[in-house]
Amino acid sequence: MKTVLSLKKNEDFQIVFKKHQSVANRQFVVYYLKKEGQPYSRVGLSVSKKIGNAVTRNRVKRHIRESIHQFGKRFMVGFDCVIIARKPTADMSFHETLNSLSHVLKLAQVLTKGKGDRR
Repeated sequence: MKTVLSLKKNEDFQIVFKKHQSVANRQFVVYYLKKEGQPYSRVGLSVSKKIGNAVTRNRVKRHIRESIHQFGKRFMVGFDCVIIARKPTADMSFHETLNSLSHVLKLAQVLTKGKGDRR
């Protein structure tokens, strides 16, 4: 079973928004909610039309999804997260997205330390 699944239903997004904790950097805002006893984590994405046209928004979403895939087993189980992309993400490469998302998820204490981490 995958450890990270998609958060899709509007009701689930609303629960995370209402009972959330959040962290942010210049590129992303992450709302997260600890779910005791949940054997997996779920991640939802939000990329506004303010980011750019459909092509740009889809590229940003692909970069975020691939970044989460790269984190793999480092993503802690039992969390629901909503990742909101901010305007600077439109001009970022995949590696910049990976580094920025890693930073903000570590602030949220959703990622464990892995290979290449200095802290």
